[in-house]
Amino acid sequence: MTLMILPILLPLAGAALSTLFRRSLAMQKIIAVLVSAAILLSSALLLRLVLAEGMQVMYIGAWEAPFGISFIADTFSALMLLLTGVLGFTVTIYSLSGIDKMRQCYGYFRLLHILLMGVSGAFLTGDLFNLYVWFEVMLIASFVLMVLGNERAQLEGAVKYVVMNLLASVFFLIGIGVLYGKTGTLNFADLAFKLSTVTDHSLVNVSAVLFLLAFGIKSALFPFFFWLPDSYHVPPPAITAIFSGLLTKVGVYALLRTFSLIFVHDQEFTQPVFLALAGLTMLTGVLGAVAQNEMRRLLSFHIVSQIGYAIMGLAIFNAAAFSGAIYFIVHVAIAKAALFLITGYILATRGSTKLKELGGLLRYSPFLSILFFLSAMSLAGMPPLSGFFAKFALVKAGFEAGQHLISAVALAVGMLTLFSMTKIWGEAFWNERSVVGDAPRPAITPLTRFEHSMYLFPTLVLVALTVLMGIGAEAVFEITDRAAAELFNPTTYISTVLGIE
Repeated sequence: MTLMILPILLPLAGAALSTLFRRSLAMQKIIAVLVSAAILLSSALLLRLVLAEGMQVMYIGAWEAPFGISFIADTFSALMLLLTGVLGFTVTIYSLSGIDKMRQCYGYFRLLHILLMGVSGAFLTGDLFNLYVWFEVMLIASFVLMVLGNERAQLEGAVKYVVMNLLASVFFLIGIGVLYGKTGTLNFADLAFKLSTVTDHSLVNVSAVLFLLAFGIKSALFPFFFWLPDSYHVPPPAITAIFSGLLTKVGVYALLRTFSLIFVHDQEFTQPVFLALAGLTMLTGVLGAVAQNEMRRLLSFHIVSQIGYAIMGLAIFNAAAFSGAIYFIVHVAIAKAALFLITGYILATRGSTKLKELGGLLRYSPFLSILFFLSAMSLAGMPPLSGFFAKFALVKAGFEAGQHLISAVALAVGMLTLFSMTKIWGEAFWNERSVVGDAPRPAITPLTRFEHSMYLFPTLVLVALTVLMGIGAEAVFEITDRAAAELFNPTTYISTVLGIE
């Protein structure tokens, strides 16, 4: 059982130790690397335990559900914890060079620990109120990370970010209150058990709408997505990478968890709503990306479009679609983080990520070009990379379920994603222009060997993972199929948590 709490205790200890050694930046770096490696190892061991022995439940203070605080690790949450560990470790290594000394001195590593703690807590918690608490932990840490550096663009983006997320928290808290007033409980399993016997669903429907608004804002669903591309491109790329890989995915996780376990009584209404939201989110996100000429803002719009694919799985609502959605979440978090880390290297060496100010990167850094090409083609869904299998699984599930329109939208968005990735490739990597208008191209900033390796090694790890996920797609789908089966048939979850024979 200790293994379950480690993904929360380790970053908490890391934040405390970093505060203790706040005058020694070298010690903070060592602590950050060791803690992130320990989180990765513990989350991998937890997933292995869940796969071998089934769902794991931990009751804090020996107060069993539904009265006490419960931590539950099923296949889905354990897989998301492993994803957290992978991204936390790679971004920490990248941050040794990718985050400037000023931000490091002002508590960057402590805030990163707290953010990872909040994400891990959200994936492990077994009740709604503690999910709200972990969301607030993430919000506080992410807001400070976003404004760290005190640049004007950061402050402008952070205002939109925090206002929208506070609004989401208000909706979430009201929804919790309505649901508690109806059922007298907030434990996921107990809610599912009690709501299965409720005949009047009017208040439950009100709560479901509030939860959809809250999680829709946090995951950047249409029409609440506008805050994300206005805020995610302004902090350093290392911060954006962890934001894109984890924060919106927590919102998607919450939607999948609650609308497959708690709000399952009115699928005739929720399924068309999710289908419409998924399609509109995909289209608006990718059209916004196509119109951009700055790499980080373009990729930020793609975060929005890719969220639509994950919600497509929830909208189709069968085990195959759930499996495709879970595979897609893991794939896109890794591929998108790799792309943002690549923009960090470009920004450090060229001083800009505007496409019109770049060019010749293929000649300057062939290795970086290969990393970009693989991660970009994976994001676009080209075989044999992970993005192809993620989109294929979702589209196949859509056609088999008779949802032809959303499947066609998914295919069209994939083509537009490919177009936007080739746009970056043509302008930044292939084009050999030596001047920008009448001005010479900015000089290349040389990096030390250590800086060069700290930029490229984490990116290589993430790109290698997206390639391996494609090559070993069958093995990954065995895990996501199991996670999807548990979501689609939550009887085991309810009986295990509540101790029902």
